[in-house]
Amino acid sequence: MPIYKTKKKNKYGDFQYRVTYNYTDTDGNYRQKSKLVYGYAEAKTALSKLESQKEIIDETSSITIQTLYDLYISSKSNEVRESSLRKTEGILNNHILPCLKNVRLKNLTIKKLEEWKNIISKKKIKVTTKQNAYKEFRAMLNYGLRVGYIKENPLLKIGNFKDPYSFDISEEKIQYYTAEEYRKFISGLELNTVKDWAYYTFFSIAFYTGVRKGENNAVSWKELNNNVLNIRRSVTQKLKGKGYVFTPPKNKASYRKLQIPKPLIEILKMQKEIQQKNYSNWTEDFLICGGEKCLSDTAISNKNIELAKKAGLKTIRIHDFRHTHATLLINEGINIQEIARRLGHSDIQTTLKVYAHLYPREEERAIKVLDSI
Repeated sequence: MPIYKTKKKNKYGDFQYRVTYNYTDTDGNYRQKSKLVYGYAEAKTALSKLESQKEIIDETSSITIQTLYDLYISSKSNEVRESSLRKTEGILNNHILPCLKNVRLKNLTIKKLEEWKNIISKKKIKVTTKQNAYKEFRAMLNYGLRVGYIKENPLLKIGNFKDPYSFDISEEKIQYYTAEEYRKFISGLELNTVKDWAYYTFFSIAFYTGVRKGENNAVSWKELNNNVLNIRRSVTQKLKGKGYVFTPPKNKASYRKLQIPKPLIEILKMQKEIQQKNYSNWTEDFLICGGEKCLSDTAISNKNIELAKKAGLKTIRIHDFRHTHATLLINEGINIQEIARRLGHSDIQTTLKVYAHLYPREEERAIKVLDSI
């Protein structure tokens, strides 16, 4: 980075100097920056500053993607639930590190990222999986940007994966049961054993409250007060070697109180009597659905498939019982704010994005108002 003296002077008789700075950008292209100053002393100072900046940039951008990953996961471990951390680790280990772990940040060019994207594009996995890989990679690089390892996030220049056959129709994105379909579904469950009642209670809570699977499995009798279900925790069974682990709910909005309807009140009353009769060590700490321990995710899924098949219905995911609950309320004109609250969404925009298309009655009402003018 030399200093060039020009023929120009300022009013004090100081010569003008051009200080040049040569570097390579994140695309691998040669670049040059110049700065004009008056006086040789000022030129040396400017040069010193540029050299200092280059040293910092070179030192930090020389770390590898693997090192950045290690730093990122360490930082993230203090910010998210363990289950969320394991999900991030899994995605990055499966789709990012195999291709790029030894690449230095300063060499993470657009060309290199395009090569990575082409490799992932050829994988026989869902587009949503590819998109999640991009999002997790972007978040890791944003961390690198935030702490000063890189000056910009080059991944933003190539964009996320796209499904060429997708079409943006919200109705196609969710599955749910109508009230009549749910009655057929649950009527196939014979209530002969304690385990039968556990499943019956689980699906009833899901239908009448819309709580998440982990929240449903984690709620104990002491969280039921005056016919109000207090959601204060969740449970995950996805942590390898740890069985099931109780965790805080998904977000701040997930801490909520849900008033329950009369049918569910009666179901819970019977479930409580059955547990008290069959467990001599019963206490208020028992889980409402599972009793001494929560129902396994696999068992719930198998029972769900079994009951749907028996009723001649399409099989929906356990998560889709949240959609079932929401659509029932929407079809009865319940406002979106209350639905968002019951579902524990942190942002009403999330609720609108998923369910806005399910408000046909509002459109009909709007037309009637306009017709009457």
